[in-house]
Amino acid sequence: MAQKLPKLILLRHGQSIWNKKNLFTGWVDIPMSADGIAEVMEAGKRIADLPVDVVFTSTLNRAQMTATLALLHHKSGKIPVFLHPGVKRLFEWEQVYSEEAQKELIPVHIAWELNERMYGELQGLNKAETAKKYGTEQVHTWRRSYDVRPPGGESLEMTAQRTIPYFQTVILPRLERGESVLIAAHGNSLRSIIMHLDQLSPKEVVALELATGEPLIYTQQNGRWER
Repeated sequence: MAQKLPKLILLRHGQSIWNKKNLFTGWVDIPMSADGIAEVMEAGKRIADLPVDVVFTSTLNRAQMTATLALLHHKSGKIPVFLHPGVKRLFEWEQVYSEEAQKELIPVHIAWELNERMYGELQGLNKAETAKKYGTEQVHTWRRSYDVRPPGGESLEMTAQRTIPYFQTVILPRLERGESVLIAAHGNSLRSIIMHLDQLSPKEVVALELATGEPLIYTQQNGRWER
């Protein structure tokens, strides 16, 4: 019987309350809207039959909610458990001592490297009003260029410089061991990973659009990750 190939599932969080209000969010820890929760529940149905051995998510609530809700009705029946290495007392006291209970858990690793692009002084501003103030072209440059930073924020290039090394050193070895991985994160952190997987140029990646709550599923074929 042929061995099943591991899956890599990329899932942008569901619509957040600030997405709905058309505000720049970045690292502001805004939860999902009711519509966003519905998006993620629907995404969960689409991945319910796919293997998930381990989950990686950002430090932000909307991504963590996405990971939890997307696995709520997973066919494995397993429960996501958030791990806290580095938080001494919590890490010591969250240990599970039942082998049976341990078998029912899917470990969830939290990493700031998977956080959304930090939008600096744009965070909390309305996108349409900001375009009126600074000009549509300037705001488009801040949002869609590869190496231009918004005031006090990160460029997509800077986001990729933290996201891709984390993927290569922490997540990829799990896939190479045959584990299937779910990454619940953000538009720009996931765009960075897709840039690496699909070998996109900076020009190609800035044109890449990722819908909220829409899973992208990769399988390794002939040494390449393909959708």
